[in-house]
Amino acid sequence: MAPIGRVSSMAEAVRTGSAPNFCPPAEEGITFTFEDSNGDLVQLEFLGLLLRGEARYGFFFQVDEDAPALSSGEVVVLEVTELDDDGQPDAFEFVEDEAIVRDVYEEFKAATSELYQFE
Repeated sequence: MAPIGRVSSMAEAVRTGSAPNFCPPAEEGITFTFEDSNGDLVQLEFLGLLLRGEARYGFFFQVDEDAPALSSGEVVVLEVTELDDDGQPDAFEFVEDEAIVRDVYEEFKAATSELYQFE
């Protein structure tokens, strides 16, 4: 998973989106475990979901002992490929198109400028 940029949490911030197409996490520090292309398990903190037309993009950063949840890290963009029965993201896939990644990352930065600090 190739990171697109770096983000730091602003813990005092209220978890609300500043754009109608952004869904922040229900609570801070939510992590998911994914399997990467090498078959290794990777733990990612969920930063939010961006709705763009019919597509949905999840924003994450990898967490580990050196970079725990609620800290900072390199942002990874994954596209939602399946929804569960309640319409919630159920499966994600790495976004191959770099132009889409750049565009949705800029939208994410604009929507979350009051939640995260970007480097």
